[in-house]
Amino acid sequence: MDVLLNLLPHLLNGVSLGLLFALIALGFMLIVGVMEVINLAHGSLFALGAYVAITLMGWKLSYAAAFLLAPLLVGAFGMLLELCLRRTYGKDPLYGLLLTFGAALVIEELIRVLWGSNEKQLPVPEMFSGATLVGGLLYAKYRMFACAAAVGLILLLWLFLEKTPYGAMIKAGAHDSEMVRALGINLPRLRLAVFALGTALAAVAGIVLAPIWGVRPHMGVDAVVPAFLIIVLGGVGSFWGAVLAGILVGIVVGLTGAYASEWSLLSMYLLLIALVTFRARGLFGKKTALEN
Repeated sequence: MDVLLNLLPHLLNGVSLGLLFALIALGFMLIVGVMEVINLAHGSLFALGAYVAITLMGWKLSYAAAFLLAPLLVGAFGMLLELCLRRTYGKDPLYGLLLTFGAALVIEELIRVLWGSNEKQLPVPEMFSGATLVGGLLYAKYRMFACAAAVGLILLLWLFLEKTPYGAMIKAGAHDSEMVRALGINLPRLRLAVFALGTALAAVAGIVLAPIWGVRPHMGVDAVVPAFLIIVLGGVGSFWGAVLAGILVGIVVGLTGAYASEWSLLSMYLLLIALVTFRARGLFGKKTALEN
């Protein structure tokens, strides 16, 4: 019983971290699905969201206002990046990879020029500061808010994709872009909107994670690697696969970080190797011709 009580805070921390990882991964997956481009700048846009929120709060805006405005601004920046990407469509995928890799480096250096290299902190609203009792255990209020925010945003994204005509177009674009064009849907506009949505989700995750991780120019690397890993673990293109894989990664990282901190990052890769060894297509990935 004592062991379970000792594990519970770390499990809760892992779940909240995993849900936020899943949010980053879902934005990443939307872009990969519709654009057919692996956006290596996704992590840098995640970091940019946190820095823009810090600036907005420095202008005396509330946390809620920064939470709403920063993703919109980062989404607009993502639109500019998508416009640059258009010249790479239909060409060797390496062109898109190189362009987004270059964009990631530019964004990271831009952050250093505008905000400096020192670590910063995003102020936490007073109502979420401190701790509260959960089943006899003290638990940070902000962690509970982060978990609730991630759950709410994941559900909203699912409802948007499943219950709206725009979501249907996005899913159709992820499966067959040529058919979408044949149906008269404006594919360039769809891609622009999806890129904005994906980068806005990354920015939201950056804002929510900022008080937990701290804010530094290279924090995007700490986010984009788990995001890519989660998509593979969950099964490429699977919404709930990404969510479940995110939670698994968060729990594994949280537990190893608590008891063997030097293994916390390595544990993600060990989980990937173990799962892919027995299920190459991930948790919810579809069977391919190679497995027949």
